[in-house]
This record gives sequence, structure tokens and C-alpha cells, in this order.
Amino acid sequence: MTSSAAPRAMRRLADDLARPRQDIEAAFVAVGGRLTNGAALLNKLSKLFEALPQTLGGEQVEEASGHLRAVATRAEQLATTFAQEKSDLARLAEVVAAANSPISDLKRAVKMMGIVSVNARVTAAGIVGDSDDFEVFTTDIATLSDSASRTIQDFAQVYRQLTAEVDRATSQRARFETAHADTLAHLSSSLGSTLAALDQQRAVALESSAETGRVSRQIVGRIGSAVMSLQVGDATRQRIEHAELALTSMADLIEGHAAFDQTLPGEQHDTALAALAALQHQQIADTAESFAQEVEQAEADLSALAADAGTIMARSRDFHGDERGTSSAVASLSAQLRKAVTILADFEAERAKLEIVAHAVQETVKTLLEHVAAVQEIEANMRLVSLNAAVRCAQLGPRGASLTVIATQLRELTSETVIAAEAAMARLGESSTLAGSFGAASDQGSGQIGELEDQANLALDILSTLDRGLAEALKRLNSDGPKVIKLLEAAADGLSGQSAMAETLDDIAIATAALSTQTPPAQLTSELSAILASLRKSYTMEAERQIHDRLFAAAGGAAIAGSASLDDIDTDEDLAEFML
Repeated sequence: MTSSAAPRAMRRLADDLARPRQDIEAAFVAVGGRLTNGAALLNKLSKLFEALPQTLGGEQVEEASGHLRAVATRAEQLATTFAQEKSDLARLAEVVAAANSPISDLKRAVKMMGIVSVNARVTAAGIVGDSDDFEVFTTDIATLSDSASRTIQDFAQVYRQLTAEVDRATSQRARFETAHADTLAHLSSSLGSTLAALDQQRAVALESSAETGRVSRQIVGRIGSAVMSLQVGDATRQRIEHAELALTSMADLIEGHAAFDQTLPGEQHDTALAALAALQHQQIADTAESFAQEVEQAEADLSALAADAGTIMARSRDFHGDERGTSSAVASLSAQLRKAVTILADFEAERAKLEIVAHAVQETVKTLLEHVAAVQEIEANMRLVSLNAAVRCAQLGPRGASLTVIATQLRELTSETVIAAEAAMARLGESSTLAGSFGAASDQGSGQIGELEDQANLALDILSTLDRGLAEALKRLNSDGPKVIKLLEAAADGLSGQSAMAETLDDIAIATAALSTQTPPAQLTSELSAILASLRKSYTMEAERQIHDRLFAAAGGAAIAGSASLDDIDTDEDLAEFML
């Protein structure tokens, strides 16, 4: 190409370079922005989930687990107590029912006393005269019989109340057992199973934490690698700008304008064009090759980063389940504890009812004992009356034989009442003992249940707070996780078309080589050396300087690659001295 046509071709090539440079710059700025935003979100999520296993393994969870194990153990103990109470309550019902037979005998004996008392009055009225003193048959026996009848009626009435109380307690306990069949026993085993699940979840959390940490460190490395790879965008932009500058500056020089603070004699235009075309061909071609390699690495790094982000999101989801906590052992424990607190409250209420019954039984037995004492007193009085009656009958001789029989019957009946009353109280005394054990167990159980409720509620508060934190973290994950992956995938996709830019740069490199058919000069003139030195000073990449030096070291440009200040080179003599 003639030197007259070269400037236009150079400017056209410079314009051709501007388009891929702008596209590359825009693409890498967008990719960098997505990487920055994605990495920031990912860093927050990673820190959030790395901290969760520490929370699960912390002192609060250990404390909550201890409370729960205490609840499970005590629930098992209470289940045993409840079963024993069931047996004792059944025994109480049997004992109270067993008292019915002697009480029936007692009522029969008192009824017979009343009949005998009437017979005594009738018989006495028929065999004694007005002058005989037989009030013992006509008045005393009747008075004692009436007193015994009233006492036994009161005794029977109190017994019926006792029977009703025990029957009501038995029915209430039966209904409670129907509603809570094996609840306490199942509660203990269920809590034990869920605690084991919580321990397993904590173990998974620790494993997940280690894996999350490993992936997080890997992600940090990949982010650093991706950031370094993305530097190719800025490096390529700068190198293309340098090529544009070189092309437009040489176009100015060939057109006779100053560039790089230099002018170039016309006879050196072809030589300079050959040198510049060869130089820019190498620079642009090397830029294209480096860009193709680096952009492929950057795309791979971003794709791997997106995959790692997906992995850490999946691990975090596996760790907790879903944001509602439906598959989490913590949520399961919370539900079980709420049920446990309700069960324990029902249990305490049922125990309170039993305590009321126990108190009623004891008070009733106490009242019955008072009635038995009255029966015993009546029996003693009846013996005295019978003895008095025997004396009177002896005075009557044969006429008193019938009254003697009546007096004997009365003594026997009064003895039977005492025997029957004592037999009834022997059984009812056992019921009082059983009731006493209920009261003692109820007092102890009430305190235990209150303590258990406190422990369950404390554990529930701890675990509910933790579960809310886990759910909030997972909600954050489900909200930001897809954004992270989308940003990183978009960043990788943003580089997928950049390989075409390398081909475009290769085409421009070939067109640049075609600017001159001459071989680059073996020896540089002072003017051309100064121009190339100024051009070299504009480089910011070591690769540019290396290409420059390879082309022109033998032609007198090796000294230009040194580290001394080129600003001090003002003349050809200075340049020659610098090169030496």
C-alpha cells in the first residue's frame, strides 16, 4: 500500500478497533457489576448459614435438650404413677363396694331391732299390771331402737354419698383415659425419638457447616480467579486503545502532522509504515490471542462459581427443610411440646379432681367412724337395758318367759349391729388409707407437673426462637439465593459471545499487516527510534513491551526496554549513549 493511501486505511482500522473495544468494555463492565452484586449477596448468605450450626450446637440448645429429656423422663414416671392410680382407684371402688354387704347386715339388724322393740312393748303390756315397773320394755328399748335406727340411717346415707363420690371419680378417670389413652407413655417415647432426630439434625448441621465452609473457601478462590480473569477486559481495552493511538498517530505523521512530539521526513514514510504495520499486527494479534484464552477462563470461572452457589444453596436447604420448618426436628419438637404442655395441664386437672375425691373419702370415713362410735354406745346401753329387763323378767317368774326371749334377741341384734358396723369400717378404713395415698401423690405430682410445664415452656421458647431464626434464614435464602445464581449465570452468559471479538481482532490484525508489503527495517533512524520510544512509553502492559522489544531490539530498540527514564533522551546522541 502506498504511503499516500495508508493514512486513510490506518484511520479506518482505528475506527474498526473502536467498535470491539467499546463492546468489550460494555460487556465486561456489565459482567463485573453482576459478579460484584452476586458475590456480595453470596457472601452474606454464606456467613448466615455458616453461623446456624454454631447456634444449633450452642449452650441454649443444650439447655433446651436437657429440659426436654427431663420432660420425657418425668412423663414416663408420671405414666407409671397414673397407671398405679388407676389400679388404686379400682381398688378403692372395690373396697367401698365391699362395705355394702356389712352395711346391709347393719340395716337389717336395726330393722329387726325395731320389730323386736314393738313386740317387747306389746308383750309387756299384756303380762304386767299397773303396779309393775316395766318401762325398760315399754320405753327404754324403744328409745334405744329408735336411736339406733336413726344412726344407721345416717350411716347409710353417708355411705351412699361416699359410693357416689367414688363412682363419679371412677367415671371421670375412665373418660380421661379414653381421651388420653396411653398419651403419657407415647409422649415419652415420642419426645425421645424427636430428640434423637434433633441430635441427628445437629450432626448434619455440623457436617453441613464443614461442607459449607469448604465450598465457601472454594467460592472465595473462584471469585478471586474470576476477578483476575475479568482483568482481561480492561487489559484488552487498553491494548486496543494503544493500537488505535498508534494507528492514528502514524497516520498523522505520514500526512505530515506532528505526533508523539515528533515529525517524520517523507523519505522515511514507507520505512515507518512497514515498522508500524508489523508492530501493530503483532500487538493486535497477541491481544486477540490473549483475550480469547482469558475470556474462556473467565467464562469457566463464572460458570463454576454459579454451580458452587447452587451447591451451597442446596446444602443449606437440606440442612433445614423448608421455610415453614415442616420437615425440621425443631418444628416437630415445638409441636410435641405444645401438645405435652396441654396433656400435662389436663393431667394436673385430673389429679386435682382425684385429690378432691380423696379428701371427700377421708372426711366421709371420719363421719362414719363417728356413727360407729354412736352404734357402739347404743350397743352398750342396750346391754344395760337387757340386763335390767332380765331382772324384771325373773321377778315375773313364768309370766316373764316371753320377755326374756325378747331381751335375748335384743342383745343378739345389738351385737350384730356392732359387728356389722365394725366390718363395714374395716373396709372403709382401707379406703381412707388409699385416699391418703392419693392425696400425698397428688401433692407431689402437682409440683412435679408444674415444674415439667416450666421446663417444657422454657425449652419451647428456646427452640421456637431458634426455629424462627432458621425459617427467616431459609426465607432469605429462598429470596436471595435465586438472585445470586441468576446474577452469576448472567455474568457467565455475558462472556459467552466474547470469543467472536477475538476473531474480529484477528481480522483487524491481518488487515494491519497488509498496510505495508515491506519488511520492517533492520536499522532504525533516529527519528523513527524516537517515535517508537514515545510509543513504547504509552504501553501499560508488559506483554506490549515484550512484543515491541522483540521486533526492534536488533534494530536498535533494546535499550528502550530498559527501566531508565526515556524522558531524558532528547537527541540522537543521547539515544545512542542510552543504547550503549
